[in-house]
Amino acid sequence: MKPAPFEYWAPTSVDEAVKILSGLDDPGDAKVMAGGQSLMPLLNLRLSQPLHVVDLNAVGGMSDISRDGSTLTIGALCRQRTAERSADVAAAVPLVVEALGLVGHPAIRNRGTIGGSIAHADPAAEMPAVALCLDARMVAQGPGGERTVAASDFFDGFLSTALSEDEVLTAVRFPVDGPGCGAAFVEVARRHGDFAMAGVAAHVRLEGDVIAEARIAVSGVGLTPVRATGAEAGLRGAAPGDDAFAAAAAATSAALHPATDVHASGAYRKHVAGVLVRRALGTATDRARGNR
Repeated sequence: MKPAPFEYWAPTSVDEAVKILSGLDDPGDAKVMAGGQSLMPLLNLRLSQPLHVVDLNAVGGMSDISRDGSTLTIGALCRQRTAERSADVAAAVPLVVEALGLVGHPAIRNRGTIGGSIAHADPAAEMPAVALCLDARMVAQGPGGERTVAASDFFDGFLSTALSEDEVLTAVRFPVDGPGCGAAFVEVARRHGDFAMAGVAAHVRLEGDVIAEARIAVSGVGLTPVRATGAEAGLRGAAPGDDAFAAAAAATSAALHPATDVHASGAYRKHVAGVLVRRALGTATDRARGNR
């Protein structure tokens, strides 16, 4: 199939993109396109029929990767493959690199963007879960200027975010790992490159022989990625090991209520999420021990 007719816009600056969106009779009639790996299939299948498509690919300055002290900033138009292969990203936020290796296939990552994946907000995708786990900050620009939104406030529903219809996501800011930190991303999919039936991003910070902080985000089990706050609280101050990780897995599974669909039952997703929590915490802890 081919898309329904729409008016195509190709701004060359963020300000121009915002001006186009805010100048429409209804900004909700527009879709913003970055890499197009999520939007184009929806257009071709006519599952989305916007009256306007605003293509950001001619906008400069939105694909840079930079570090400022304890913050790594990745431009929203940075290709996933670029971030995946970046030594700066690997050194500062290795969880991003690990998760990106599980996104689709290389051809998809060559076009797909960091910002596009996060703004599309598919609950089964890897990058929203990573952003939630690391408490990333999303930078948005609209008619009122620039604002920053925490990941915990950003994903507010199925394929829905806190972005206003006349705002553009310009960058994502991740906290840089410090000493004693380790992270891991694991998922289960029917085939490599498929959307995961469940996935887990875990980040731990060790102080001595105890877990000072743990963060867990689960994908594929709800309308948005889900923080396992109960499991995190149980891990705080605990000695890392099989008993603590098993308790965290049980707490995570108990808090989830995934729906059954054609890909997997809700019960299966709950079970898999618990298994993946144990695996992710074990790997993250091993990495934290090697990062003192």
